[in-house]
Amino acid sequence: MSLTLIVVIVPFLLSFLWNRVIYHRTKQYVDFPQIPPSRIWGHLSTLIHFMKTTKLNSHFDKAFKAVYDCLGSPPVFLLDLRPFSFPICVVCDHEIAEQISISSKLFQYSIPKSPFMRLVGDVTGPRSIILAEDKNWKRLRKLFNPGFSHSHVASLMPCILDKTELFLANLDHYARTGEDFSLDELCTNLTFDIMGAVTMDTDMDAQLGEQNQTQIVRLFRELRSTYNSNKGIWVLLPSYQRRRLARRVDFHIKQHIKAKFEEQQANPAKRSRSILSLSLADQNELTPEVLDETCDQLKTFLFAGHDTTSIMLQWAFYELSRNPRIFGLVRLELDEYFGPESTPIAIRDKILENRDHFLQNMLYTSAVIKETLRLYPPAATSRYSPPNTGFNVRLPSGQDLCLDGVVLYSCQTIIHQTSKVYGDRASEFIPERWLEGSETPIPPSAWRPFERGPRQCIGQDLANIEALVVIASAVRRYTWQKVGLGATKYDESGDPITKENGQYDVQSELYNSTDTGDNSAARGRNENACEDGGSLNHTMLVATLVEIYLIYARKKGCGVL
Repeated sequence: MSLTLIVVIVPFLLSFLWNRVIYHRTKQYVDFPQIPPSRIWGHLSTLIHFMKTTKLNSHFDKAFKAVYDCLGSPPVFLLDLRPFSFPICVVCDHEIAEQISISSKLFQYSIPKSPFMRLVGDVTGPRSIILAEDKNWKRLRKLFNPGFSHSHVASLMPCILDKTELFLANLDHYARTGEDFSLDELCTNLTFDIMGAVTMDTDMDAQLGEQNQTQIVRLFRELRSTYNSNKGIWVLLPSYQRRRLARRVDFHIKQHIKAKFEEQQANPAKRSRSILSLSLADQNELTPEVLDETCDQLKTFLFAGHDTTSIMLQWAFYELSRNPRIFGLVRLELDEYFGPESTPIAIRDKILENRDHFLQNMLYTSAVIKETLRLYPPAATSRYSPPNTGFNVRLPSGQDLCLDGVVLYSCQTIIHQTSKVYGDRASEFIPERWLEGSETPIPPSAWRPFERGPRQCIGQDLANIEALVVIASAVRRYTWQKVGLGATKYDESGDPITKENGQYDVQSELYNSTDTGDNSAARGRNENACEDGGSLNHTMLVATLVEIYLIYARKKGCGVL
């Protein structure tokens, strides 16, 4: 009897399961543009094929761009990666990305973050503003907004300049000695020092060599190494080592918070202007809950924030090195503002003399920063509208598309280089497109390296001011010549080969990578210190902790809040 029952039930069950598979693969998201799915693997095997056509360890966005081109440039497309992931809707149109990021009747503070964002909790902590939702997020944002306001960040200029002087001193050293060195390491240490000072009012000593760095810096380096993508699938799994390192980082940061709290309680009049001091200003008691939450915010700002600016600086120096016309125009603007002096002390004095005037008048340098962020956006986010929510977007065709049940990934690499917004030269580095009087107006929603809407990055003003100060301090002092991956081509007489657009031709393309290794180099010359120059490395810029974990969270950095 039981055997007969099994014979009847099993075929019925298999038929039911097969029909469900067919529904999920071919009917559930039939309205989405998509490559033909496999009934077993969905789009996984095809996506892997596209990834193999890109350069070694290229960022996932390259594969997404290949799918986008294959489909004929749709405004969105679907990647069905079940059972390994939620289905992903890759958003390629800035107007749709804007509909996702803004407030709506369904989502007052924009669509919730993807469930996979929880995987970054080992780094940011579970109470991070990145992971917070709804009223809890609003409370945290209100608490920390004053610390990231433009006026407050501008007041921190002396601190930023102090750390930049160390950066220049290190460059001077390598220019004199002729040693090879990592520009990635120098930029990362610089921005780590800046973030430590402005968030925690402490010296991280990241630029003073590994032996002199604080324990927080050294632990962070260890923690970041556990996300190295060369570990393959194991990078996706929680590890004891990562959690152990995270607990040690927590211990040191909490000790610092306790010390600052006691200092402020003892002498409120001497409260510093750091973000930590501002966040503790209204606290009469440092409860365990307040301590844990404050620790997680500091980790978020410190670890995520420093990476964004570091990457952007590296790409800016690289683009200036291979665009002599643009490099010359930046120097011309700096000459007009600073005069003939290019020493760090002279630049520091001039900036501090009228910091608002400096920020407002570096128009071309600011355009270089903006163009760098367009071509190499350092941070992104993923959202998720739960099933049966009823969240719809309007496509350019006028059709409404329901986005419930799929992870929503705004692919900035595609959005920032679409020809319908940026023209036929969308992939070229052209800062002039951001200057007043540009022939092609760019919609605000088409530039979103810090995302947009209520949860746009809280630290974007700080990142922009940091970059402006560092570039203004370094560009007239050094020339940059890339070697290794992305190196300039030279003719038989030793002159760089120039393309029609005035840019130096390169031997191989420098591209965003998912590895954290140093795979390329650059040569630089300190014009004041030596005649034939030292050298410095320029890494293949790496993916953020978020993107190493996730396909959906775009490149490195401050994390979109």
